[in-house]
Parts: sequence; structure tokens; C-alpha cells
Amino acid sequence: MPTSNALIDDRLLVAHLLGAAVALPKGAALHTTGYWYYRACRAAVAGGAGQLAGPFRALYPEEQARAIQGLLELPERIGLPDSRRLVPEMAEVSHRHPRLNLLSVEATAAARLLSARVVLSPSAAGGVLPGTLDAEGVAWLAVEPA
Repeated sequence: MPTSNALIDDRLLVAHLLGAAVALPKGAALHTTGYWYYRACRAAVAGGAGQLAGPFRALYPEEQARAIQGLLELPERIGLPDSRRLVPEMAEVSHRHPRLNLLSVEATAAARLLSARVVLSPSAAGGVLPGTLDAEGVAWLAVEPA
């Protein structure tokens, strides 16, 4: 049984689902946000060579199709916050941080709602989100997928 919650960003979600070694908090239940999940799915379906789509392009066509389908049918073991509880929390976060973009508002609100540690890829850790998480008293860490 999980002892804590971890909220993973889109790059770590893709890496985890493709079987890359990701140093996630031991024993934590994994969650992501709707926006991060959408970005991962959009990149997988649209293709391209970006950080999100690139790992899918590296696969053989049959593996790629299975991996994309596995992402589109997000495994039950990865939670998504309930919008009925998340949206009011997002409104509160947005009120406290009015210049924050939707992705960061949702991630911060989801972490607060789930009492989760946010696990960010290095590129996400270099953005504005970590400062907001710090201001909100939300624990976070950056990890590099192997």
C-alpha cells in the first residue's frame, strides 16, 4: 500500500510508461495532472522530435503503436485528480498567484489537494513552477529519467 503521493510531470510520465528508470519516491502512489497527461498524449499522437514525442519516435513501429495506446489508456495505477475537488483548489491558487499559467496552477493545486511531492524533469525544474511550489509549501524534486 502506498505511503505517500507523487505528482509526476509529462516528461516523467512518458519516460515511466515507456519503461525508463525514473527515481521516483519509493512506495509513493503516482499521479499526474490533466494538462500534463494531455500534453503527453498530444505529443505521442502528433509525433515530432520534441522532448515528449522523441521517445516514441525512437521505437519500432509496432512498439510505438503499443506505447501510444498504453498512454492513451492511462493505467489505473496512475491517478488523475478529481476535477470537482481540483478546480476550486485551482481557483484559490490562481487567486494567490494571478500571473501563473494554467499548467502551473493545476500542478500546484493538484499537489496541494493530494498532499503530494511534485517530481519534475530537469527542464520543468528550471521554470517558474518550483518557486510557486516553494511559496505554497509543496515539496518537490527534480529527477532525470535514465
